[in-house]
Amino acid sequence: MTALLIENAEGIFTGLGGAAMRTRGAIRIRDGLIAAIGALDAEPGERRLDARGCVIYPGLISTHHHLFQSVLKGVQAGIDLPLSGWLRSVPYAYWSRIDEEALAVAARIGLAEMLLSGTTTVADHHYLFSDSYRFDPAAVIFEVARSLGVRLVLCRGGGTVTRHVSDGSGAPTPVEPLDRMLASVEACAARFHDASPGGLTQVAMAPTTPTWSLDPGELREVIGAARRMRLRVHSHLSETADYVTFCQSVHGKRPVHWLADHDWLGPDVWFAHLVHLDADEVQLLADTGTGMAHCPQSNCRLGSGIAPADRLAALGGAVSLAVDGAASNEAADMVSEMHSCWHTHRAVKGAGAVTADEVVRWATAGGARVLGLPQVGTLAVGQQADIAVFDLDQPRHFGMHDALVAPVTCGGARVRYLLVGGRIVVDDGAIPGLDLAHLRSAAAGVVRRLAA
Repeated sequence: MTALLIENAEGIFTGLGGAAMRTRGAIRIRDGLIAAIGALDAEPGERRLDARGCVIYPGLISTHHHLFQSVLKGVQAGIDLPLSGWLRSVPYAYWSRIDEEALAVAARIGLAEMLLSGTTTVADHHYLFSDSYRFDPAAVIFEVARSLGVRLVLCRGGGTVTRHVSDGSGAPTPVEPLDRMLASVEACAARFHDASPGGLTQVAMAPTTPTWSLDPGELREVIGAARRMRLRVHSHLSETADYVTFCQSVHGKRPVHWLADHDWLGPDVWFAHLVHLDADEVQLLADTGTGMAHCPQSNCRLGSGIAPADRLAALGGAVSLAVDGAASNEAADMVSEMHSCWHTHRAVKGAGAVTADEVVRWATAGGARVLGLPQVGTLAVGQQADIAVFDLDQPRHFGMHDALVAPVTCGGARVRYLLVGGRIVVDDGAIPGLDLAHLRSAAAGVVRRLAA
């Protein structure tokens, strides 16, 4: 449909700052773009989407995921372990068993969960590229994303150096010579990177962890290659105290300052986690515009801590929200992530740490800023019509005075409609064309094979 009118909502969160964050009325969509917001009457030929009993948000944006982990949820050997033990017992133990079928099923599970939680853009950090594969993981993930209509940023990961955390029970994580990695990223970008405003696919350069996955002498070459290709750069950083201890003992500096020495900061760079930062590092991230993918549920699940997202945001820094992989966040949906984010900061730092409105901005406009996608993340005339309509139809939502914050404060909001560039990708709570019973059966089959 090229002409749509979303009407009768309880209210609209625009993702914009200040008083402009909240508005009311209907939203008119023409050719994938928002044409008008306000008191609107239906016009001939428009399909009318009834949002009665709902609130409208910009499509949510998750800036860090590991879709392959969607078939590694609740692995008993790692369920109670911190990051290093969990890595050894789950992704490092199972990665070599993730074949093409398992990856496609995992990507479909993860992206379906994203869509059904109001997420229109997903950044997937895939770091498994092995010579033993007879398939291209990037092509598999992009094809699943295409079939579901979601915006996908493929963060092409990997490394030239193996991180030694394995106990010998799993295959060592794959590595590549630097020239081969860079050539592969460039070929991936040539095939899939679409920087046009309506483009649904982009590629980022994403070595798994700069402090462990690359030789220090390769850092400038990697960041230089990414900027030559006009690709953004992503990685993990400072997720646990071990990151800081390692960097200080080997490189003599804390991680953010060490990466600053190698030109690895800037508005085209964002890092997942950033839990363990000191005040100078937070200031440096803010000053350089370097982004944070804040993953509160995974950080809580692994006992890693709570990132200073609130402090970075207060300094004008780039803060976004993300679910991380489902193997360390078995509820990897963005409504749950917003709900947890709001709770955890206030529990640890006090009731004034973050508001529900701020959490929504991190999950929308903040994500767009971090990913360099200014055409999404906010609801305004001329923007891409990436829109989430949340149905407040459960008892947990009844009695709300401020309906707009219900998905954050109450959690559990069902998506009635979800649009990506004006295309309906969730219709009355269901993903058109997706057989959930078949997907559940396929997932069970993959889990049996992985566990055998």
